[in-house]
This record gives sequence, structure tokens and C-alpha cells, in this order.
Amino acid sequence: MPEFSYIARTMTGQDVKGLISADSRSDVMAMLSQKSLFPMTVAPAKQPLFNLKFKRPIRAEVLAATLTQLSDLLTNGVPLLQALDLLSQQATHDRLKEVLSDVRGRIAEGKQLHEAMGLHRDVFSDLTLSIIRAGTEGAFLEASLQQTAEFLERQEELRAKIKGAMAYPAFLAVAGSTVTLVLIVFFVPKFKELFASLERQGTLPTPTIILLWLSNFLGRFGIFVAMAVAGLIALLRRWAASPNGRQKIDSIKTKVPVFGPIVLNSAVSRFCRILGTLLRNGVPMLKALEISSDSSGNVVLGQAIRKSAENISAGESLSSPLTKCGLIPANIMAMISIAEEANNLERVLSNVADGIDKKVARQLDTMVRLIEPALLMVMGSAVLFVIVALLLPVFEMSTSMS
Repeated sequence: MPEFSYIARTMTGQDVKGLISADSRSDVMAMLSQKSLFPMTVAPAKQPLFNLKFKRPIRAEVLAATLTQLSDLLTNGVPLLQALDLLSQQATHDRLKEVLSDVRGRIAEGKQLHEAMGLHRDVFSDLTLSIIRAGTEGAFLEASLQQTAEFLERQEELRAKIKGAMAYPAFLAVAGSTVTLVLIVFFVPKFKELFASLERQGTLPTPTIILLWLSNFLGRFGIFVAMAVAGLIALLRRWAASPNGRQKIDSIKTKVPVFGPIVLNSAVSRFCRILGTLLRNGVPMLKALEISSDSSGNVVLGQAIRKSAENISAGESLSSPLTKCGLIPANIMAMISIAEEANNLERVLSNVADGIDKKVARQLDTMVRLIEPALLMVMGSAVLFVIVALLLPVFEMSTSMS
């Protein structure tokens, strides 16, 4: 629950200051009035510069169950504020209880549900917010909450499948990298004196020279290299969160071999599913395109969709401007074009999304199958390089002695 700092005046005219926890500013005003205090200023309490409080992540299945319960309560006639109040009281997850209380307070102040949830983007994704926004504006909030829960469950199943499939390749990568670094940093220096004579004669093989230099460099500056890599990753993540960085990264993602088609197909699937849902619930085409463009999860595709909306407002069909962007496969555009002519676009879009999801599952399986041998080759090549670089001088010394 958020904290507010206040300055209030007592009945005797004395000013008092303090902190108080409440769902909203209006609740703080009411609580002060109950204490016979006249509030003069009420503002959110300033957060410390370095907040070391750890926020427990909310698992997707917990969030999906909460959204399903909220949908059930609203379907059975429970008002939104009361439903959120009930869910926050029953929540066993401390972070979720805090988020639901804050959302309830924001709605009490006049915000829409998706606007209040949008203040907690570490909990609610853009896709979740887009679907709930569509449900709010299209008067099918209960159905949108249920659909959001189903999306979250489907994504969690896919994520669990990917994690399970990537467990062995990840183990190979970690184990191989660890073995290679241990060999280079701790094992190779023991051979330096043995190769000293060959190094003075200038007959040390090139792979061995590279290996000794790398071992010496990592032994002396390894910590600084690790710090530099960590700093570079932090800067890249910060840049990736900016609008320009996200656009560049989303553009690159779609062009990466093997991985790019998976990312693009997933974005197209989300767009088709959300657009079909909105159209099925009576949302106008232009409004539906505006909302579904944000739910694709890809900035480049979202921009192409918004541009197509501008052309549709000028009288064009949906398929014509989307075809020009070149991001959506030709076979999908053909189905959308025929569906527009047959006036059953919303049903076809849902079927298209189902088909793309099956294709993405197959592509993910293929990608994971390719990663495993690729990692084996990379790790094997690194270890082989170390062994060969160490054995070459030994062979030369034995040959010269004989």
C-alpha cells in the first residue's frame, strides 16, 4: 500500500506532519478528517534514492488465476471496486496484494482499469493492458479479463516448454565455458616455463602464442573484463528500454536467421488474435487497429499497422496497406484479403492466429534442436584449440630432440 506524507492542522491551530498508508489521496483526506485534523497538504511520500527493498515477482499462473477470479466476480454482478477489494484481501502474495490495493485506489480516483494497471508495468505486460483496454472500451471487460488469463497461461506453458528444452543446451554452455576458462586461466600458465626456450628461439607455434597471451591477459585483467562486460550489458539494457533502442532491436530481431521468423510470427499471431477479438465484439476497425497495434509486442510491426490504419481511413481495405509493409507473410495476407471480401474477417483472424501458433511451436522445436549441436561444436572447438595449442610445442620439442 502506498505511503503519503501530510501536513495537517489540529483544532487548536497546531500543525502536525507525518506519514500514512492508504490506497489513495482521497482516503488519506478521509482518515485525517476522522482524526479531527484539517489536511493542508497531502502528497505521495518521497522514495529513497537507493531502494534496496526486493520486490517479489508475480508468477504468470498467479496473475492468470487472479484475472480469472476478477472476471467471475464481475460476471456475477459484483462491482469492480468491491471485486478488487475482495481479491486484495484474499491475495496471499504480498506484492500482488499491494498492486491490487493500489489499482483499486486509482480506480476510486476516477481512472480506468487499464490506466490503473498501466502504472504497474512490471506486473502487467503491454499485451495484458491492450486486451483489458479493448474490453473496457468495447464493453466486454469480463470476457477480456478471461481471455487475458488464457493468454498468460498459454504463454507460461510455452515458456516452460522452452525452458525445459533449453536446460541441456544451457548446461552445455555453462559447463563448456567454465572448463575453457579454468584451462586458460589456471592450467595454461603451468606450461609457460616449459615453452620459455621455444619462445626465446622464436619457434613457438602461433596458436600457443595466442593462448599464452590470452591466459596472461585474463589472469591479470579478468576481473576488469567481467566488470566491463557487466557495465556494457547494463548500458545495452537501458538503451533497449528507450523508444529508439527498442525500435532498432525489434527491427534486428525479425532479420536474425532461425530466430527472426519465430519473433515475427509470434507478433503477427498476437495482432491477428486481438484484432479478431475486437472486431467480434463490435469495436470499429480503426479503433481495433489502434489497440491491436500495441498488443503485437513488436514496435516495427505496430508502426506498420498504425500506418495501415491511416490508409484505411482514406478508403483502402485492410489487406492492401498491410501487404506493402512486407512483414506479414503473403499466405496470411491472402486469407485476410479473401476474408474481407467474404465479410468474415474476425473468424478468419482467429483461425490464422491458431495456425501461426502451431507453426511457431514447430519452429521453436527446430531451433532448440539446432542450438544443441551448435553449442557442442563451439565448446568442443574451444577446448580443442586449447589442447592443440598446448600439444604443438611438445610435438616440436620431441621432434627436435629425436
